[in-house]
Amino acid sequence: MGWKEAAEPVLTRMPSVQRPEGHVPFKRKLGWTGGILVLYFFLTTITVYGTAEVGAAGGADAFGQFRSILAGANRSILHLGIGPIVTASIVLQLLGGANLLGLDTDDPRDQILYQGLQKVLVLVMTALTAIPMVFLSAGILPVAPGAQETLAGFVGVGNATMATRWLIFAQIFIGGVLILFMDEIVSKWGVGSGIGLFIIAGVSQRLVTGFIAVFRDWFSIATGATDINVFTQSGLADLLLNQGHIVALITTLLIFAIVVYAESVRVEIPLSHARVKGARGRFPVKLIYASVLPMILVRALQANIGFLGRGINSMTNAPTWLVQYNNNGQPIGGLFYYLAPIQTPGDWMWWGTGTASSVAAQDGVIHVITRVGVDLTFMILGGALFAIFWVETTDMGPKSTAKQIQNSGMQIPGFRQNVGVIEKVMERYIPQVTVIGGALVGLLAVMANMLGTVGSVTGTGLLLTVSITYKLYEEIAEEQLMEMHPMMRQMFGN
Repeated sequence: MGWKEAAEPVLTRMPSVQRPEGHVPFKRKLGWTGGILVLYFFLTTITVYGTAEVGAAGGADAFGQFRSILAGANRSILHLGIGPIVTASIVLQLLGGANLLGLDTDDPRDQILYQGLQKVLVLVMTALTAIPMVFLSAGILPVAPGAQETLAGFVGVGNATMATRWLIFAQIFIGGVLILFMDEIVSKWGVGSGIGLFIIAGVSQRLVTGFIAVFRDWFSIATGATDINVFTQSGLADLLLNQGHIVALITTLLIFAIVVYAESVRVEIPLSHARVKGARGRFPVKLIYASVLPMILVRALQANIGFLGRGINSMTNAPTWLVQYNNNGQPIGGLFYYLAPIQTPGDWMWWGTGTASSVAAQDGVIHVITRVGVDLTFMILGGALFAIFWVETTDMGPKSTAKQIQNSGMQIPGFRQNVGVIEKVMERYIPQVTVIGGALVGLLAVMANMLGTVGSVTGTGLLLTVSITYKLYEEIAEEQLMEMHPMMRQMFGN
């Protein structure tokens, strides 16, 4: 008996959101999407009962700068955000890429098994992420001992500390389950995907707050409330990097422009219908063919590496050559220091001008350059590698694309109507564009982090938001077009 037969009774019984039986009107899709978005914002405001206040010793956000791409909010019910979903996707992508699962996504039975396996992995990853965060590290601190005893008496448990920690774990785990099904509702009944919607929501909120802070600081400088002498080195650094936010503002606007331009750069392969004369179309191979979503996987992998480092650091007699962390949970030495990504200008500006570069000034030039080099290599190679995995596992590769074109009745003019012929034409473009686009996105993410962004949303968060918003706009336009012309919906399938 194979693993599929053994696991089928469990995987097929995993709770799931039922798919709509027919066409869902566009207004109803918008309603479901808007409702889930409101619910998401509401859940991020609910503080986990039994946790200490932000700013308590050792109570820093375990996800730190990754929070903008993992969504959620620190110490809220959605503390883990989409982290477990992304981690489970990484595991499935690696297993699927190595062909260890033996699942055929074209087979309806295997599709159900795959979806059930994904849910099981998300639950496992939720528990594996929350347990060390609550019980082993100082990522989430319980309330003071007196309040712990009150909570323990309330639930009828003798060990006050453990009772409090288990209560915190239960709330975080429930939040992980909620965001899993919220994502599924949006994917089946709404517009776009829940993961993309939550990323847009979180990053947009920080962007709006960041722009308000920029204009507030500019007003303070213009009225003389903040005194900056631009003729000194420290004053110029403050204007560009700190109170003035000029570099961050330019970087943010530049990333917006680059991503929108990159989304429009494409190679269009002409298509014509084999039986209907005059029916023509084009298959676009965009520069960012795999989109920027694989960046979530790369950054999530980095977040898990950093989380592992904090776990090792919390152990007694942890080797200093491996981990050295300060009280705020930031790496200051050891191997995990070099594996930590560059998040702000202060992480690499070693010349020590202004407060933003004080950390790098203490690290030294060689250490900073090494760390920047590791981050660039990790993001560029990781972006290209995960883009390849993404294309192959989401049926966007040359072989899958050729089958889709063949099944739609289309063909490439001048070539025989054959799947193998279409696949060879697609192989001229898709693999190369996938690698180039993935590497380009990785480079842009690192450069944006090094220069800083408005609201400290990080380069990856900004890239994801712009790209997902652009695709959401395209999908909404397509939905409206099909709503106006039902015959097009019948042509492309319900």
